[in-house]
Amino acid sequence: MKEEKIIKAGVVQFDVKFGDVDSNIETALDGIKKLGGRGVEVVVLPELWSCGFDNKKLADYAVRTPEIIEKLTQKASEYNMVIAGSLPELSEEVVYNTCYMIDGDGTLAGSYRKIHLFSTAGEDKYFGTGETAAAYNTTVGKVGMIICYDLRFPEICRTLALDGAEIILVSAQWPVARINHWDTLIQARAIENQLFIVAVNRCGRDKNLQYGGHSQIVSCTGELLAKAENEPSIHEADLDFNELKKFRSFIPCFKDRVPMTYRT
Repeated sequence: MKEEKIIKAGVVQFDVKFGDVDSNIETALDGIKKLGGRGVEVVVLPELWSCGFDNKKLADYAVRTPEIIEKLTQKASEYNMVIAGSLPELSEEVVYNTCYMIDGDGTLAGSYRKIHLFSTAGEDKYFGTGETAAAYNTTVGKVGMIICYDLRFPEICRTLALDGAEIILVSAQWPVARINHWDTLIQARAIENQLFIVAVNRCGRDKNLQYGGHSQIVSCTGELLAKAENEPSIHEADLDFNELKKFRSFIPCFKDRVPMTYRT
């Protein structure tokens, strides 16, 4: 952990254009450029930000994912910035909803395939299920990733925290109808795991849903450091790692855990 270190984290919230990969890339890179100019060191993009949930064509969009990762690699190196966001991944004829994290030196720090598929929306019919989640060492500290519906499952964030995560990045397309759940769950995950959460949600709408925005950055004590409304925007906030160290020392939740009494 970077003791007595403050880093800048940012989010790029935008209306993901359904199936319009080129437009979405342009929007994302523009947001990254603006945040890079402000000295932001870690940036998160929305879930399936290249194409949206155009489910029947996901395999086609996934073909462009390596090209997109290369563009992110160039920007990560240019700004010494960690960049993460969810994209379709094609592997052995199965499409995964995968969050890729590019480190500040331009290398792939890690990737995470979405574990909890939102069956209510039929995600389980179009995507393969991820199997593992891990925290990765990066230039900004140890970082974990989750995607949208994962936020409703406290076990996955706790797994990342026990793996050493100091920051959890959330990439989402969360509907406006349940945006109060989004707000509450982000704060809860940050407080119960005593870590920073940098969460980005899309705004706008697709054919079936209106999305809620409310991208936000939350401290290890649950303090709201930055929050978007429901329109395209970028936001940043300082993450004080010394605060994290002090808070974990003051309220030693991890030391006081009693795992043998917990049922899975």
